[in-house]
Amino acid sequence: MLSLLIVLIGAISFNRLTVRGYPKIDEPVVTVSVRYAGASAEVIESQVTKPLEDLIAGIDGVDVITSISRADQGQITVRFRLEKDADSAAAEVRDRTSRVRNRLPQAIDEPVISKVEADWFPVVQVAFSSDSMTPLQINDLVNRIVKPRLQTVTGVADMRIFGERNYAVRVWLDTDMLAALRLTTQDVEDAIRRNNLELPAGRIESQQREFSVTSQTDLVKPGQFGDIVVRSVNGFSVKLRDVARVQEGAADERTQCG
Repeated sequence: MLSLLIVLIGAISFNRLTVRGYPKIDEPVVTVSVRYAGASAEVIESQVTKPLEDLIAGIDGVDVITSISRADQGQITVRFRLEKDADSAAAEVRDRTSRVRNRLPQAIDEPVISKVEADWFPVVQVAFSSDSMTPLQINDLVNRIVKPRLQTVTGVADMRIFGERNYAVRVWLDTDMLAALRLTTQDVEDAIRRNNLELPAGRIESQQREFSVTSQTDLVKPGQFGDIVVRSVNGFSVKLRDVARVQEGAADERTQCG
């Protein structure tokens, strides 16, 4: 009778039990991604990933810590024991990362802490191409129109653009001209930073009216960058166009679309 009961329960449950190829398991895994433009893998490891690893290792419940240090970017993956709550683990990693922020290089982007969901995986990949648009124009179209719409679709957790190429103003320095005028790349960088600022202008108030003032102090065209005065040499103003070639292009030539 007991065997028949077990068989009967199994037969009834056979068509009612749900089967998932990717079961929902909230495994406590947290990743910390840090971008440091221009830094080598050795610098990323010694100045970014190592200080973060040392502090994160003291969190209760840590099982395994792995890190990847490559040029321009470092990533740390922290795997906790299964009894650790995933949300609590992410909060503790975020707290420890904020503590060590002042010991990291000032030029790095803010660390991105994310909780890894076991059932997150790419289900759709969409490729874009055009015979009349450049890769930069395609990337701009995807960023402004396609990405916001797909992110609002129910069930979409995230959308990433692979081979992304953003608009930027590229400055190609003439090293011979810089040496002749006794200028350095740091002089050029400082001049661009001083002149390419977006500052708040405040407002104008009177007894009856109030006006908000908008100041367009940032530079948007290559010609505007070319007019930047780097330094005065022997009474003459040396402009950026005198020591460099300024053009509009991709922010990173190392990535390609398609």
